[in-house]
Amino acid sequence: MTIKSLLPLIAATLVCGGSVFVEARQPKPPAAVVKPKVSQPVQPKWKLYTAPDGRFSILMPGNPNRNTQFQKTYMGEITLQIFVAQPPKQQVAYVVAYNDFPYSYGQITDPQALLNNARDMALKTTKSNLISQKNIRSSNNHPGKEIEYINSGGKITRSRMYVAEGRLYQVMAITTKKQQKTLAKTITGYLNSFHVVLKKPNN
Repeated sequence: MTIKSLLPLIAATLVCGGSVFVEARQPKPPAAVVKPKVSQPVQPKWKLYTAPDGRFSILMPGNPNRNTQFQKTYMGEITLQIFVAQPPKQQVAYVVAYNDFPYSYGQITDPQALLNNARDMALKTTKSNLISQKNIRSSNNHPGKEIEYINSGGKITRSRMYVAEGRLYQVMAITTKKQQKTLAKTITGYLNSFHVVLKKPNN
């Protein structure tokens, strides 16, 4: 498969596009049963997560699983780092993915062009329809874009993407229509908590 876009999002969007979710089907209880105790959904413990390289921090519902993917592009092979956290008994996945660009390419390319390509690639690889989009800035003023889209299976992704110091960050929450309504505030808080940590200048 030829990757026409410069952004290696296929691995991330394959993860986010369906395989992350295990559809929860509760077994039917026996016909005659003692009145069960009503169990409350397990509320995840949210805590601040800092990337291994220290370049971003975000609130996550527990420690995310980390996955590394390698994608070949016309710029050469690019490494994609993916962090995924899934609270128990909830149809939602919280994902952060990033990749670095070759230095020369990141310096000469318009950030908005990178963000537009990232949006187009995400929609294409997940076969999704765009619901909304807007230009945003990170907490330390890096250019970004927020998009929301839905795939044919009804999964809704809300994503914020930023270009900072030669790196593309994608912060996503993928859920169902039903869960999106109940988790709207939580998802907004999660997206708002993302912070790009600037590289320290070399002494």
